[in-house]
Amino acid sequence: MKHVVVGTAGHIDHGKTALVKALTGIDTDRLPEEKARGITIDLGFAFLEEPDGLVIEVVDVPGHERFVRNMLAGVGGIDLAMLVIAADEGVMPQTREHLAICSLLRIKSGIVVLTKTDLVEADWLELVRDDLATLVRSTFLEGAPIVAVSAKTGEGLAELRAALRALALAVPARLADQLPRLPIDRVFTVKGFGTVVTGTLMAGRLAVDDRVEVYPKGVQAKIRGLQAHGRSVSEASAGQRTAVNLQSVERAALERGDVVGAPATLVPTLLVDGTLELLDDAPRPVKSRDRVRFHAGTSEIMARVLLLDRAELEPGDTAFARFRLEAPLVARPGDRFVIRSYSPIVTIGGGTLLAIDPPRFKRKAPARIAHLTLLQGGSAEEILEEHVRHLGASGVRTAALAGRVAFGPDRLRGLLDALQASGRLLAIERDWFLHPESYARLRALTLAALTEFHRQNPLKGGMSREELRGRAGAVDERVFAHLLSTLTAESQVKVERDKVRLASHEVRLSDEQRRMVERLDEEFLKAEAAPPSPEEALARVGLTGDEEHELFQVLVEGRKLVRVKESLFFHARALDAIQGKVVALLRDRKDIGPGDVKDLLGISRKFAIPLLEYFDARRVTVRVGERRVLRGG
Repeated sequence: MKHVVVGTAGHIDHGKTALVKALTGIDTDRLPEEKARGITIDLGFAFLEEPDGLVIEVVDVPGHERFVRNMLAGVGGIDLAMLVIAADEGVMPQTREHLAICSLLRIKSGIVVLTKTDLVEADWLELVRDDLATLVRSTFLEGAPIVAVSAKTGEGLAELRAALRALALAVPARLADQLPRLPIDRVFTVKGFGTVVTGTLMAGRLAVDDRVEVYPKGVQAKIRGLQAHGRSVSEASAGQRTAVNLQSVERAALERGDVVGAPATLVPTLLVDGTLELLDDAPRPVKSRDRVRFHAGTSEIMARVLLLDRAELEPGDTAFARFRLEAPLVARPGDRFVIRSYSPIVTIGGGTLLAIDPPRFKRKAPARIAHLTLLQGGSAEEILEEHVRHLGASGVRTAALAGRVAFGPDRLRGLLDALQASGRLLAIERDWFLHPESYARLRALTLAALTEFHRQNPLKGGMSREELRGRAGAVDERVFAHLLSTLTAESQVKVERDKVRLASHEVRLSDEQRRMVERLDEEFLKAEAAPPSPEEALARVGLTGDEEHELFQVLVEGRKLVRVKESLFFHARALDAIQGKVVALLRDRKDIGPGDVKDLLGISRKFAIPLLEYFDARRVTVRVGERRVLRGG
């Protein structure tokens, strides 16, 4: 089945709702106040089922200027516009504003409908047609069919339906290779079923029992049921007006403007970049930092405009702009948006989103402009490479890229494979990618940090791995591990336990330093099971300091001294001898306690208990109550 969404547009009281009812048999005014006042306040929905599986979904929007925000929530996902003009009144203010909105949203096709033709003479009707030709000139409706109808008499309805069918059949099918995305335009509760949301499924598919996430709330749920044009379905596809019954979600947790999608695929953001086109008849220029009403999908969010290459944008002009949003937006590159002025509230322009959660450039406007120019006009491979380049040295997973680019999963995978094969991207893992420029910077920072560390600490065998990762920019551990593995394979660095050093680095002691180290070594070796503290040992050889002293660390990094407990070090040979004595005693007695070790080695509890805990950690002994036994014995 092919689903095409048609949205009405036009001034209040020009007969949009009556026309939809006459065409489809469905009254889209559902609210009591709408029926009482005779005007459409919120969105209404109807449908036409045509032969050969064509379904024309109709979104009826309000025409009153006070409800343009509701109108904007309904037209974001439409394929065709139906501009409705009452023959007895002709073109009115909201006629022009609605046409401008449809143009800004890049709706490509539509139809013009003259309603209430039963109220006017034929000569007047021709005058209105001429006026319409002037209105739609140079717009997407230039040359579009103009159909005169009367909802009251039924005149012209068959012609209108045939024209809509012809236009709908010409609408290109929506791409199947897209992640699901449904901007919510209504939220309500159905007794016995719970929370239901509705919207136009802009991309992908949704099926009963799918797990979904509602963005930006982060609410996850299971789809309990689906409806399309009033009937339960097991699956909904792109282009359908869809009602989704979400399991175990409170009505109050959701609102218009939220988006239903696959978990962890969309990116809520407070910052977006794009093109900004100001209407020719905008009342005044837009200045950088102006506050505007930003409409995308079904959301309306207050935002600040930041022009990137000028102080203000004149009516009729186009420029790159950044928008700082006052609430999270959920959208994707390629989405169109509309802006309305803060006060008075009128539509002034719109544009195309190019970057979601864009990079914060340290450089000035030229770098930003070059970045956005590429995103606007580059090839698919160039655009994807640019996104990965600006995600930096931590790289990015394929799933995280999905919400930042306009490509579906299959095409994204193909583009990544092609970029990897050509060397324009590096694969850290199967689904983890890094730009070669970022990798080169990370490599240079890492080697420079090690060089500087060795210069400042010539007697230290290496830098701790975590400190080095921090110096390199605290990149993701897996990316850093991949880098160290590569540098090790290239004989650039050596990794020993948690220490990293340049392969060319060697600890070189002066004759005096060597003598000091040898004396420290002797102090611990002869102390056996009752070693001095680092401070005491250093003092005995005429030095001041603690375990961080560089000469003391020479012995630690050379594994001649072993830390058994904080500030308690034993000589490695002494530890081996002690372990042999403890094991022999256990084989004789089966179990021992701290007192036995004291007697065996002639030491105090200060040393006996840490030694037993050390042997527990080394899996030589195991504690049973207050005693120790040989592990495995």
